[in-house]
Amino acid sequence: MTTTLIRGARPYGEDPVDLVVRDGVLVGSTGGHDPDETVDAGGLIALPGLVDLHTHLREPGGEEAETVATGSAAAALGGYTAVFAMPNTDPVADSPVIVEHVWRRGREVGLVDVHPVGAVTVGLAGERLAEMGMMASSPARVRMFSDDGRCVNDPLVMRRALEYARSLDAIVAQHAEDHRLTTGAQAHEGPVAARLGLAGWPAAAEESIVARDALLAAAAGARLHVCHLSTARAAEIVAWARASLTDADTTRAGFGVSAEVTPHHLLLTDTAAEGYDPVHKVNPPLRPRADTVALRHALAEGVIDCVATDHAPHAVEAKDCEWSAARPGMLGLQTALPVVVSTMVATGLLDWRGVARVCSEAPARIAGLSDQGRPLTAGEPATLTLVDPDAAWTVRGAELASLAANTPYEGMEMPVSVVHTMLRGRWTVNDGKVNS
Repeated sequence: MTTTLIRGARPYGEDPVDLVVRDGVLVGSTGGHDPDETVDAGGLIALPGLVDLHTHLREPGGEEAETVATGSAAAALGGYTAVFAMPNTDPVADSPVIVEHVWRRGREVGLVDVHPVGAVTVGLAGERLAEMGMMASSPARVRMFSDDGRCVNDPLVMRRALEYARSLDAIVAQHAEDHRLTTGAQAHEGPVAARLGLAGWPAAAEESIVARDALLAAAAGARLHVCHLSTARAAEIVAWARASLTDADTTRAGFGVSAEVTPHHLLLTDTAAEGYDPVHKVNPPLRPRADTVALRHALAEGVIDCVATDHAPHAVEAKDCEWSAARPGMLGLQTALPVVVSTMVATGLLDWRGVARVCSEAPARIAGLSDQGRPLTAGEPATLTLVDPDAAWTVRGAELASLAANTPYEGMEMPVSVVHTMLRGRWTVNDGKVNS
């Protein structure tokens, strides 16, 4: 048996303790034996390994921007131990063959648990349901389905998807955007977009779909997850759905609504577009400060369940162009935790236990992961990250692990650093470097 002693770590930012890992599990003590390895974690904050419900790894078909290997490295360096890979690949992950490929690549790389998200509709076209049952029964055991990047706009198709997912004990994650309201849109509809001459993207395009889908999920007794929620009113609709629909006579058992928010929607606002730098173009768009503040409070209060990165790497030619031609999306895996700290911990809205809740425990619960987001106590899997709360660093896109460099935080100082990451007793990151 191999024993690792992690000396002086501060679980959840609290009093220092020694964490002992034996054969991939946290144990109470070394049992009187000398450890095989001792790691000095004095001053480091220990958290359960982070879980990302929304990652774009681009493989297959987009390997010029990211691969499972490079995305897994970025995730591990960001403190993540599990990620959910979105299906808008080429070909689309709408069949058992593709989701199993992504799942196997994740296992081969071995830096994080890679869980493929299956497409809801064939080719993300929004017309015909994909092979959800076959993906669920494949070795990848898909339990989350999404057409992310596109909304399942047709209410009948969405209703059928929710009903099908319920029978599979799965969840449908919706990209809430009524495309009829966003055709040609380039930035949040408001004074900034008007001043810049950019076609406006109304908040109602998101909010109307959230409300519609909550009603459909309630009727089906299904679980709905709202991707990258970005407006104050959308958060209010989630709160309303939980309060009003859960107890309604028409609601079937099994109904639930969860929601995620991205780090960039917690920090950045629509004013970032003023320089016309496409690195700030994202879907949904950056919103006004009032929404940003409201989202922070909704996350702190549990209306929004968790933080998800929506890590979206792009090749240079997809971003190094005029705003209207640029692809939407930003890198996020290595900067997510520092942004959460700066927006939520530094402002007093969350403590480190709260960070564990929104970045690890809640996403693991939503996804049904029994071995992630677990307490840092004896008998639990040794899946954790160690963070230096005093080690600031400056973001340089070219130095990140991703193949892409489209970070909106170029040159920005981040307040904390991930030092070590451990997946079931094995170091995936040691002293800030990936263990290959």
